[in-house]
Amino acid sequence: MADLSTPLGKVVGQPSASPLAKHRGIHTVGDLLDFVPRRYVEPGKLTDLSSLVEGEEVTVVARVDRATTRPMRQRKGRMLNATITDGTRELDLTFFSAYGHEGRLVPGALGLFAGIVGRYQRTWQLTHPNYQIFDPEEEDEAVEEFLSRLIPIYLPAGKNMQTWKVRKVVQIVLASLGEVRDHVPPDVRKRRGLVDLISMYRLLHQPSTERDVSRARYRRKYDEAFTVQAVLAQRRIAGDGLRTTPRVPHAGGLVEAFDARMPFELTAGQQEVSAEIAKDLASEHPMHRLLQGEVGSGKTVVALRAMLSVIDSGGQAALLAPTEVLASQHFRSITSMLGDLAEGGLLGGSEIGTRVTLLTGSQPTGIRRKSLLEAASGDAGIVVGTHALIQEHVQFFDLGLVVVDEQHRFGVEQRDALRSKGKQPPHVLVMTATPIPRTVAMTVFGDMETSTLTELPKGRLPIASHVVSNPRWFQRTWERVAEEVRAGHQTYVVCPRIGDSDPDPDPDPDPDPDSERDSAPGATRADWSDEDVEVTFDVDESEPPPVRELRSVLEMEAELRDNPALAGLRIAILHGRMAADDKDKVMLAFAAGTIDVLVATTVIEVGVDVANATVMVIMDADRFGISQLHQLRGRIGRGTSPGLCLLVTETDSETVHERLISVAATNDGFTLARLDLEQRKEGDVLGARQSGGKSQLRLLRLLRDEDLILAAREDAFAIVDADPWLEQHPALRNVIASALDDEQAAYLERG
Repeated sequence: MADLSTPLGKVVGQPSASPLAKHRGIHTVGDLLDFVPRRYVEPGKLTDLSSLVEGEEVTVVARVDRATTRPMRQRKGRMLNATITDGTRELDLTFFSAYGHEGRLVPGALGLFAGIVGRYQRTWQLTHPNYQIFDPEEEDEAVEEFLSRLIPIYLPAGKNMQTWKVRKVVQIVLASLGEVRDHVPPDVRKRRGLVDLISMYRLLHQPSTERDVSRARYRRKYDEAFTVQAVLAQRRIAGDGLRTTPRVPHAGGLVEAFDARMPFELTAGQQEVSAEIAKDLASEHPMHRLLQGEVGSGKTVVALRAMLSVIDSGGQAALLAPTEVLASQHFRSITSMLGDLAEGGLLGGSEIGTRVTLLTGSQPTGIRRKSLLEAASGDAGIVVGTHALIQEHVQFFDLGLVVVDEQHRFGVEQRDALRSKGKQPPHVLVMTATPIPRTVAMTVFGDMETSTLTELPKGRLPIASHVVSNPRWFQRTWERVAEEVRAGHQTYVVCPRIGDSDPDPDPDPDPDPDSERDSAPGATRADWSDEDVEVTFDVDESEPPPVRELRSVLEMEAELRDNPALAGLRIAILHGRMAADDKDKVMLAFAAGTIDVLVATTVIEVGVDVANATVMVIMDADRFGISQLHQLRGRIGRGTSPGLCLLVTETDSETVHERLISVAATNDGFTLARLDLEQRKEGDVLGARQSGGKSQLRLLRLLRDEDLILAAREDAFAIVDADPWLEQHPALRNVIASALDDEQAAYLERG
């Protein structure tokens, strides 16, 4: 008898197991049983042929009505044409070689047919479809089954493993399945009305009624939520068991001095979140908090006050940024806000001041050595840097707080490498400007406390956004840019590519000779990229790739210089493949107002803060996802003048056009985040949190299944609270182990 861990080939043989492993990643009995049918054919009802869509892959259950063969006109051999019917509509089958088909496709034969729907002379057809004709001796049994129970339809595993072959393999596995230990305790199953695990598998793959499917899918969705929440519960408990140094600011220290010189008043939200963080920092348990807020909501100020609190208590703070552009921006912003408070020990510096140092991979040796010394000696209370901060030779005197900006750019391993540099576990504050719906935060960041900033600073005006899709409006776009520049403002023009000589994503835009990006577990080049990519990670993959050439920075710059409407304007470019010094020079010039129009890639998506920039033109906006468009748009309107975002597109897709209209219609990031989640796979969201690990979400929908997630969270946390290492729940422990890759498991063990 087989169990869930049995290799599939031992049960069904390698010829059947190999295509499932190759095309669907199915290696064990459990993997196969977790391969949920995509849909079910209703009992007694042949597939409706009236709703065919050209180009769609279909599987139909039908009878052969007629079949004919004839000689080929252009070559030797005979072709076969057959017509199948569901009793009301017909579908033609075409085989350019009749060999092997004439004796099987005979009138009256019942079978399953799979292929891509096409049109020929106004007739629907399948060309060389895969099919299975029921054996005449087994047809009565097959028809009886067809009449009495639902027939599951699976995604094919290659052209030689169509749905009926997958179904046959599943039936063999179910027949050979022995006892299966259920990882959900009996009392929980009873309280939540859940079927047991073996029943779930049988109802998923051998249902008689729609209610069977409903009960099985509900249990499966619960399992997905329950497993994730159990992992998060273990992380939370592991974190609660750690001890660290409480960080409490002293009277007359940096926090008070900074507050006294702030030229603006904190919003109510900033004050509330700052109080939550101060309470966490004063605890002997390490803080693990997620701070989310709209672009421009003031997260940096809140984080800076937390860093100053730690410095007041004798510790240091590190701010980890994903790109050199953003790290440099943070360094300039923090030193500017602190003034002489950032010049501790220097002539003219405050007596209670500290120092802020910048550490990146491309710094000259002398500057880099000075930054390393300031971090190790404790002279620098705040160390801002990129991935260079996590290198082994980087040391801190007393690291008390780690602030991670744009957390989704960093894998678990990279964040943990920085945390390990503290004498004791440091407090951790993770920031994101991508609004996260409550159910996502609860599911993906459930091991963190969450704070949210929703208010914008006083005086900040909303951004007006418009979709520019009519070619007649394109020239008007540049005229509008010129008007804003003449009014004293500046403009970003964002393109998805660098240049047509560089069709591939930037292989290494932020070079660092000491980087371990290729050797760190789970690290990929995308972890550290300045994110010059051809197609963004959150673009709607259901849309076909564009056949047109995407706009590039280099081409766009030349085009704008030749545009009469922009004559005399100062135009510059910025992209991730530029040298670090060149990038800094461009950004400083743009911030100083000596550049009117900055043509850039998405390198400016996060952190770039120029209050005088009021216009953004996003070329090929259809190639960016909702969240990324919202992030980009947040770079403008950061001063006291209103912002204008123009989403330029040449797409013919109504779906994509509607998506752009949705972005233009609201500045509410949480509304857009929900829309984004509705259009994307939840597995992608969870995968980003898990650094590319196995996706846990197949049926669960984070927005639709909130009540179920809450129930699973309550159950999982109660079990883990009573049995942190699941010694009394070995089946659940095994499920968690199989759901995590090596990097995730290592992180879980470390808490």
